[in-house]
Amino acid sequence: MRFNFGKNWQSYSRTALTPQRIEAARADFARLFSTVDLKGKTFLDIGFGQGLSICLAAEAGARTRGIDIDADNLEAARLTKAHFALANPPVLSIGSILDPQLVAELGGEGGYEVVHSWGVLHHTGDMALAIRHAAQLTKLNGHLVLAIYRSHWSSPLWHAIKWLYNISPGFIRQLLIAVNYWIIYLAKLIVTRQNPLNKERGMDFYHDVVDWVGGYPYEHASEHGLTQHMASLGFTCIDFIPAKVPTGCHQFVFQKTAASSDILNP
Repeated sequence: MRFNFGKNWQSYSRTALTPQRIEAARADFARLFSTVDLKGKTFLDIGFGQGLSICLAAEAGARTRGIDIDADNLEAARLTKAHFALANPPVLSIGSILDPQLVAELGGEGGYEVVHSWGVLHHTGDMALAIRHAAQLTKLNGHLVLAIYRSHWSSPLWHAIKWLYNISPGFIRQLLIAVNYWIIYLAKLIVTRQNPLNKERGMDFYHDVVDWVGGYPYEHASEHGLTQHMASLGFTCIDFIPAKVPTGCHQFVFQKTAASSDILNP
């Protein structure tokens, strides 16, 4: 059972993507990559979604390749790409980061200097394996940039809501979105004391709520737990942007400081 992220991203790219949101996404992308120079680097985006991040990476001069499990995201990314004038547009294909054959193919030339996956690996159904594969595809001294849902006491409740959404008929799904729209709005207003409609990374509030309520499979991790796990895979955290809300995404920039042959399997 899997949420159709692609349909939601197509709706976002068609109806909500504006020059102002692209500029907001560009600013947040630059902050996330402030410690990593992308010019001329090989860049793999695992779960390219609506295509904003991979287009911004290409704009910054990276040689980009993207994979996504949802074929509908090819159209979403095409719509997004139309907003950019890219000399070297991304190469996009459909596939799962859990597929060992695809991982072997992607790593055939030694991997990538930058591997990026924002808010994706916790939706694969096997986050631990997805992280290991992403780590495997990162070249020595390269960077792995991840955004992973933060563990919180309410995480099991949200897991149940997401599961219920995905097994329910359409009218129940619409009801869950409507109810949670206002719950999430009020919660973010109280926690951040900022207008919840002002979103980061070029997002808009409605499509973000749909993504959140429907996003299944769903896993999460603590900052300490993920940092320790990545250390066991040979990675050092060189930058960290904490989640602004309790169940939001922590953002990590890891550098691969140990060769695969030096790493014990976790």
